[in-house]
Amino acid sequence: MQPSFKILRRSVCVVGASAMVALGLFTVSLSASGASAVTKTTVTFAEQIEDAPNFIFPYMSGEYYTTANITQFQYLMFRPLYWFGGHASVVLNTKLSLADAPVFSNNDKTVKITLKGYTWSDGTPVDATDVMFWMNLWKMKPTGYAGWFPGGLSMPTSVTGVKITSPTTLTIKFDRSFNPHWLLYNELSQITPLPLAWTKATSAATSGSAGCAKAAYGTDATACKAVYTYLSEQSGYNPTKPTSKINALPTYSTNPLWKVVDGPWELTSFAPTADVVLKPNPAYSGTDKPKIKKFVEKPFTSTTAEFNALVSGTVDIGYLPFTEIQSPAVKPAKPGAPLTAGKNNSRLTTYVLTPFYAWQVRWFPFNFRSNGDTGNAGKIFAQLYIRQAMQRLVDQTLYVNRIYKGYGFPAYGPVPTLPKNPYTSAAELKNPYPYSLAAAKKLLSSHGWKVVPGGTSTCEKPGAGAGECGKGIKKGAKLSFALMYIAGTTALRDLSTAEKSSWSEAGINVSLSSGSVPTVVGDMAPCPKGCSWELNGTVDWTYLPDIYPSGEEIFESGAGANNGLFTTAHDNTLIKATDVSGTKLTKYENYLEKELPVIWEPEPVTLYEVNKGLQGVTPLDPLTAFTPTTYHWT
Repeated sequence: MQPSFKILRRSVCVVGASAMVALGLFTVSLSASGASAVTKTTVTFAEQIEDAPNFIFPYMSGEYYTTANITQFQYLMFRPLYWFGGHASVVLNTKLSLADAPVFSNNDKTVKITLKGYTWSDGTPVDATDVMFWMNLWKMKPTGYAGWFPGGLSMPTSVTGVKITSPTTLTIKFDRSFNPHWLLYNELSQITPLPLAWTKATSAATSGSAGCAKAAYGTDATACKAVYTYLSEQSGYNPTKPTSKINALPTYSTNPLWKVVDGPWELTSFAPTADVVLKPNPAYSGTDKPKIKKFVEKPFTSTTAEFNALVSGTVDIGYLPFTEIQSPAVKPAKPGAPLTAGKNNSRLTTYVLTPFYAWQVRWFPFNFRSNGDTGNAGKIFAQLYIRQAMQRLVDQTLYVNRIYKGYGFPAYGPVPTLPKNPYTSAAELKNPYPYSLAAAKKLLSSHGWKVVPGGTSTCEKPGAGAGECGKGIKKGAKLSFALMYIAGTTALRDLSTAEKSSWSEAGINVSLSSGSVPTVVGDMAPCPKGCSWELNGTVDWTYLPDIYPSGEEIFESGAGANNGLFTTAHDNTLIKATDVSGTKLTKYENYLEKELPVIWEPEPVTLYEVNKGLQGVTPLDPLTAFTPTTYHWT
């Protein structure tokens, strides 16, 4: 799916019960005897640090492709065609899907989709036309959606036709046979049916007045472009001038467009730095209807503030910052092996500590087209031995124990090792580049670098031959780079600082800076013609809505989330094999584990704190998808 930048924090004073009533967190009723009975009807969730939702239209570019926007915001109101996850798994969830499981035929070149008959809040059915609406937008502007990737395999490039055969059924035909598992988990999973009420090109136009949705597949690009542009602008994105900003966020809760929902929740309050407030959709026609009256997502700018909110009881689901861990993990996690948690923080007596293993991997990217370091950075990163030297100096086990206090595990490749799954290879459980300062120095010195521990190593032997720095690297080029990390969390700051110190021992001089999620994500956009950023992150890539971790959206040449523009023909071949056939991921993941398209970093375990009186929260969904319809108070 999407880069999900997971972090934590914020500062709130302790409030008493009377203040809680004022905040609307309780309702008070009088019994026949005159005694008061207090029943909580609201659940308040702490957002990740500096990572509030900022895009509401489900058809979005890579800049907005985050868990904060998708699973923790849009999915509450606008259901995807197929829902995955739940009950600590990453499999198809037919109960929460808008359609029955797809039926494949014609040597897996045709798929039939049958919708279940959900209803939009304006009374219209969620039907095949709503799926066609998405497909026509995708056909008109495939690059406008972050889930698209080049090479011919991605929908809609591979689609030869879409036909509605009844109000609730449609068939999609492809130009080749595909691996049905991949097609369902990584392509059909991208589709979100869109309501006819959104087919308009101006705010003054009547809902449903524009074309696109009801047109035959791919026949009304003009109308689709107008609708796409309007809906994007209403979300705050200008497709014709992507770098310009539209201040649309304050209108989200009042715009009639976003009032038309098919999910269990509707938005009642939204502001860029304020609470996201949702209430049950009274017209929701699906299973698991909400049992609470209000769901609130609260933003935070620091882990300290978020922890104070837990202590004060102003959030019901939050995170325990690593700085507040009083009892390290009894049994620290290893790749593929869950940890054993220690005791909870003594100040959080009303919460249950719940370790959470997300379906994700963590890294920071190299910019292989960087013109930093006087034009040398991209060429330096292109050398595998450089990447190996830097990876050799990332002491993952040490960082897990010191920074995460045992609540984390080393990660060495592109496939998650936890939660346990059938995709992880045996090789990915072992570190191909264990920490070694001596090995890192030797890699550099044997390739023509003058290693200056504590300083800046320089290229003494330019050239592409044996013992030389590498193609295009000039004499005197410096191992001096800039890395921006996401502000707000002590753990990320400490991790970046520790890595900087370790690299320095081999003369790799990395300067650090920090910024908000939008700043960091915006700064590390792919730049085929070159740009100045060098190292950016850290990125937590959650595999959603591409659940099968085959990597075409992040490591295939030209993919929208391939921020550093890593590319090799062999990598593309391995990815393609997993997409079009039943080939296992083993060769692909083992190759990237050693090829280092990015620096692999240890994966921290998120420590959820859940109010003891709140039921229906666990088991936590590894895909980070919210199902607050199951939440209820005892």
